[in-house]
Parts: sequence; structure tokens; C-alpha cells
Amino acid sequence: MTVKLLVVGAALIGITVTGAVIPGICDEAARATPMVTAAASQQTAPDFTGISNWFNSKPLSIADLRGKVVLVDFWTYGCVNCVNTLPHVTDLYAKYKDKGLVVVGVHTPEFPFERSAANVQAALKRHGITYPVAQDNDSRTWNAYRNQYWPAQYIIDQGGKIVFQHAGEGSYEQIDRTVARLLNVNS
Repeated sequence: MTVKLLVVGAALIGITVTGAVIPGICDEAARATPMVTAAASQQTAPDFTGISNWFNSKPLSIADLRGKVVLVDFWTYGCVNCVNTLPHVTDLYAKYKDKGLVVVGVHTPEFPFERSAANVQAALKRHGITYPVAQDNDSRTWNAYRNQYWPAQYIIDQGGKIVFQHAGEGSYEQIDRTVARLLNVNS
């Protein structure tokens, strides 16, 4: 029994020291890599559902946005990774809003304090966000997109199909190129 405990203990120490990942048990390494899917699933983008508040806009629907390129950005103001992406999203909006891009932020709270409309409004002001933001307190739009991560971006083409998705920080140039290609402009 002592030898068996020593072998198991050594194996656990080896896994810990080398940073090995046990599939199904330790998948942090897999989550640390951003997910990028170009030409995503070509599925029709779900509509914005269960939205409790709209900021910087009247209520929007995917159907109303046909003919436009749409970037749907799932975020929450209490998420550091989300906050790190906001300058890139706001820059993309400034760069292409007059060329046919619509950015819709979908604020889906992770924690109870993030459900406050006043707190979301303060975050919009703090980060200089002027594009439309939907407050998705019940995660209904999040669930409609089958989203799993903060932050996550979905690019929707003029026909209403999801053509690109990305989870996490980064891939800013690829997102810019995808939007520019869809708008038929130079990035």
C-alpha cells in the first residue's frame, strides 16, 4: 500500500510540476487559447431576446440590421479581459460605422452587481462606448447564441449569417480584416 501511495503521489507531483493537462479534469489550458472560427457556422444569427434595457439606441433586431455588417460583442464590465477588448471594439466602430458596420454590445452579467442598469451606464461612460448596448440580465441572448465566454465577438454578414466568431482577447487584426472584407473597404 505504501508503494502504491508513493507512485500516485509522484505522478501527481509530476503532473503539477510539468503543467500537464488531464483531459476532462484540467482544461484550463484549452480555455486559455482564444477560440477563432472564420466562416463560423454560416448559421442565421439569433435575434436579441430578453433584453431588459437598451443604451445608446432604440431596441434593435437582427432583421432590422439586414444589409449591414454587425459585430455582436458579448461582455461585462466586471471582466478584465472584456475591458481590455473595449478600446479595440470602440476603435473598430469609429473606423467603420459610416461604412455600414453596426456594433451591438451585449452586456451579460456574471455577478449580481453587474445587473444594475446604473452601473452599466456608468461603465459605458467610463469606457467611451457610444454604440448600442443591450442589457441581457437573464442571459437569453447569450443562450440564443450558445455563447460560453466573456468576451466573445460574432460578425454577422449583410444577409444575417454568422461568418466569424472569436472568444477572448486578441485577433484584432483578423476581426478588422473580416469587417473590411464584408464592407468591401480597405482596412
